[in-house]
Amino acid sequence: MATMNELAQLEVFVRVVADGGFTAAAASLGVSKSFVSRQLGALEDRLGARLLNRTTRKLTLTDVGSGFYDRCRRILDELTEAEGTVTSLQTSPRGTLRVALPMSFGVEHVTPEIARFLERHPDLHVEMDLSDRRVDLLGEGFDLAIRIGALSDSSMIARKLASSCMVLVASPAYLDAHGRPTRAAELRQHACLQYTYSPTGQSWRFTEGGHEVTVTGEGRVTANNGEALREMAKAGQGIARLPDFIVNASLADGSLERVLPDTSESGTIWAVYPHNRHLSAKVRLFVEFLAERWASPPWAAPWTKPATIAARRRTGQAGRR
Repeated sequence: MATMNELAQLEVFVRVVADGGFTAAAASLGVSKSFVSRQLGALEDRLGARLLNRTTRKLTLTDVGSGFYDRCRRILDELTEAEGTVTSLQTSPRGTLRVALPMSFGVEHVTPEIARFLERHPDLHVEMDLSDRRVDLLGEGFDLAIRIGALSDSSMIARKLASSCMVLVASPAYLDAHGRPTRAAELRQHACLQYTYSPTGQSWRFTEGGHEVTVTGEGRVTANNGEALREMAKAGQGIARLPDFIVNASLADGSLERVLPDTSESGTIWAVYPHNRHLSAKVRLFVEFLAERWASPPWAAPWTKPATIAARRRTGQAGRR
């Protein structure tokens, strides 16, 4: 395999022939004439053959040099083409982007953005894995993952895409029947709908009055999907703690009501991907695209206030705008 110095010698040789002399070649390459002469001499010594006939007026290729020149020119042309291909791939994404997405957020908010992204980049394919489990990016061959909340894997690069928050919700009918909690500790007397993959298990943590409060609620329903818990809450089965992007529409139409509205917990939506010295165009452009699209997240629309919803229900106007 040719070394970098040997490739440089080939480039000097081709340039001398193409430009018709040492002086012109030196100008094209931005080096001294003596450097060109040394490189060409080293190439001939390495090959054990004269490549050029030198006279005071011109340079001509020897028979050996003529055949060698054609081969060198093709090699350098192919190298230039190969470099151009890599450069193009770094600016225009191609191939397959493998992305791991949380189920509810992925279906509702990421897949529409992927469709828009593919319209911009017709040479790209996307393979989505929608699951609320924490995937192994390197072990399972994913290019990136969208994750929500606290991150535990410091070996990955994480870029913030948007903000979200966790809120407590229940149906107005459930709250009418079982009472509306005014303090976090009162949640222990309520049916709490639990999320299987919660990092805190069956416990809910709040900051109340400057102090951290941990509540372990009892409930009959546990699920590994936020939308399922939302529907159980709407059906009057208890209180759920869910992200705003899952419950905002239900809060707006009055089918759900906020519980302890001052206990909302802020969170972050991240793009997470492995460390790479040269980040591929498909990952870089997709992450930048999402960050731009979610500069003003669609799920962050103002909620209808619980008191307003309750008042409308009492007058039979709930759900009307």
